[in-house]
Amino acid sequence: MINDQPIGIFDSGVGGLTVYRALHDLLPNEHFVYLGDTARVPYGTKSLATVERYAIENSRFLASRGIKMLVVACNTASALALPKIRQNIGIDVVGVIGPGARKAVDITKNKLNPRIGIIATEATILSNAYAEAIKRASQHTEVLQAACPLFVPLAEENWVNEPETFSIAERHLRNITAFGPDALVLGCTHYPILRDVIQQTVGEGVKLIDSGEATAEEVERLLIEKALRNPKKVTGSRKLCDDLDHFFVTDAAERFARVAERFLGTQPSKLEAIEVFGVDELRQKRECE
Repeated sequence: MINDQPIGIFDSGVGGLTVYRALHDLLPNEHFVYLGDTARVPYGTKSLATVERYAIENSRFLASRGIKMLVVACNTASALALPKIRQNIGIDVVGVIGPGARKAVDITKNKLNPRIGIIATEATILSNAYAEAIKRASQHTEVLQAACPLFVPLAEENWVNEPETFSIAERHLRNITAFGPDALVLGCTHYPILRDVIQQTVGEGVKLIDSGEATAEEVERLLIEKALRNPKKVTGSRKLCDDLDHFFVTDAAERFARVAERFLGTQPSKLEAIEVFGVDELRQKRECE
């Protein structure tokens, strides 16, 4: 029965774990299969053709695991590769950019002159994907973007309460703070780890939009719309990274487990390393079984 099948998630590395957490929290009856392409991270420095190829390989691997829906947690892949992914797999695909942009527009729609800030990696900012998605949803919203490249290593090292982190946040967010946005989109999956630092820096009056949480809400809506919700209730309370969810990485499994513990407070019960060059081969092998 397709409703019993898991939801697939892929990211270029560990950042997508924040999207996994949002999905897990909102949809406790669903099971998840996560692929972190840690051997080929970062995607932001790669060409369009390369990002598309990586994204298609990852999507096909997850499709081979019998998923009923795919979540592209990687911002770069969401910005550049969603059309190609949809052409190559026959299931619903949800990226993180559209949901985050639409959520920001929705919560600022009653403002007289709405202002939305976007913070992300340099590659995502250069793609202009969030700004374009916001403009498609609202022609009257003023948008300002800022790249915050140092937030990723700070999040992975769990430097959330260090004086240096606040100092870097003030520098990265100086223009955003001066802009005075009504809402600020956290356009990188690592950034929710630094949510408190970011909130204190921009001020309590700015609504932070977690793209992972917005994506989880869109996935829930699609599951209802497509009648794909898992009817089987999980007995007891779900725990993050429990044995109902399966995690795959293409390299550095031990480091992935350590960062997962920093991000989620626990390590995956099921964590498996696969060879990056064998993603398609693994798919074909499973299809023949």
